[in-house]
Amino acid sequence: MSDKNIPGHLYAFFANVMWGLMSPIGKSALLFFDSLSLITFRVVGACVAFWTLSLFCKKEKVAPKDMLRIFIASFFALIFNQGLFITGLSLTSPINASIVTTTPPIFTMIIAAFWLKEPITSKKVLGILLGAAGASVLILGSHSGGFGSGNMIGDLLCLGAQLSFAIYLTVFKSLSQQYSAVTINKWIFLTGTLVYLPFSYKEIGLIEWSTIPTSAIMQVLFIILGGTFLSYILLIKAQSALRPTVVSMYNYTQPIIATFTAMAMGVGMFDWQKGIAIGLIFAGVYIVTHSKSRADMLLKK
Repeated sequence: MSDKNIPGHLYAFFANVMWGLMSPIGKSALLFFDSLSLITFRVVGACVAFWTLSLFCKKEKVAPKDMLRIFIASFFALIFNQGLFITGLSLTSPINASIVTTTPPIFTMIIAAFWLKEPITSKKVLGILLGAAGASVLILGSHSGGFGSGNMIGDLLCLGAQLSFAIYLTVFKSLSQQYSAVTINKWIFLTGTLVYLPFSYKEIGLIEWSTIPTSAIMQVLFIILGGTFLSYILLIKAQSALRPTVVSMYNYTQPIIATFTAMAMGVGMFDWQKGIAIGLIFAGVYIVTHSKSRADMLLKK
């Protein structure tokens, strides 16, 4: 049975459009802010946005047992995920960080097999391999220096962030089917705020705002509103509609976004290599989308 939930696919795609812009924009913002301050801006800013939006939405009562699950989910979806990624990004190159973003589909497929009993089919494996190959060709082909100014610790931290996110997509999928995106995110980001703020408020207080250019402030605003607030709403909507492996496959679109962004800025150009890479990525997404789910397997019995 193919997955024909078009809105779910659009939610996943546009969430990854935002995240595809995060590596270059985040790396640029790190020229003016340390990683802990940038993480705190992102978490606290999104927390304020979600709680403000919740004032205009239908109130949802969260059961105590589900509140505990949301609390635990916040560590995988946000605290470990964003903390490890931005810290890793501060140590490694955007190229390496982009390469590492191709790993969640693999992690998600394995975790879903154990946690959700989702089958590891030949189609899934083929689709993930095609997507990974396409993303690697696109990233490495656009950077003649290979891995650039990468750093092993930074790369491992970014890898840990992707594993954390894969756990969130799989283990906590049911939350997205019980509560709205606003309800889940306002509690997730409140938890993140309570964790990060005590460790970062001193550094934030020492920032000399008069020396910060307007462009850097605009980059932080994009990270808060686009790369966090909007993208996390879209993610939960996609998570409630699609299988975890399908949602994670859209990570492969992030290098495509980065490529077209470079072209729009006049620092990149389209060639046959990029065309092949993009074709491989979309072929991989298509194959995984049309692979059999656990429900499909049960129907055959």
